[in-house]
Amino acid sequence: MIIAIDGPIGSGKKGIALFLARHFSLPHLSSGLLYRAVAFQLMQIEGDADSEADALAACDFDPLMLEEPELQAEYIGGLASRIAVHPRVRKTLFERQWRFAHRPGGCIMDGRDIGTAIAPDADAKLFLAADFDARLRRINRRYRMREDPLSIKEVAIDISLRDDRDTMREASPLRQAVDAVLLDTSHLDDEEANQAALRIVEGLLAWPPPRQGLEVGA
Repeated sequence: MIIAIDGPIGSGKKGIALFLARHFSLPHLSSGLLYRAVAFQLMQIEGDADSEADALAACDFDPLMLEEPELQAEYIGGLASRIAVHPRVRKTLFERQWRFAHRPGGCIMDGRDIGTAIAPDADAKLFLAADFDARLRRINRRYRMREDPLSIKEVAIDISLRDDRDTMREASPLRQAVDAVLLDTSHLDDEEANQAALRIVEGLLAWPPPRQGLEVGA
């Protein structure tokens, strides 16, 4: 069973993915974390995020790096967004993500191209959306909790730049899969968003499945 969750920054992907992973007892991977690991590795080798060759060299990172707390820093997210436009980097990380998505027993993945590129065969696909002001409030609150020294104006500019890179890049741009269910989280708190997502996924999966030989509703 594969559950794919896509959407722009601040739409609530990670929180919903973690909630569903706990609910269904499935492993979870955020594709953005891989790009953040590449960004962190790039810093270690003093590479240029806008150089595809440098970014490609940074793709060979130790899996333990995914547990590095610094990956959650805002500046790492900005570098990761710049790195994500490189086609050869996306191709390299695609292989890691594809293997995770198609592991025995299934998984939950969140990102920007899970339902369209990594796992178009996913059993359930969600595409999260939220208006810009809602996303700005969430991201600004997250940065304040981490004590990132950005003004709300700088956060708004950062979100706009990431949106542009995500939707305009040539390789696997952010878009809703044709068979993904749209969930607008603009006016939902965390618990409301989690429950709304769960209802959608359970409907798509008809979870739990009926026992063999037993008709649904019998």
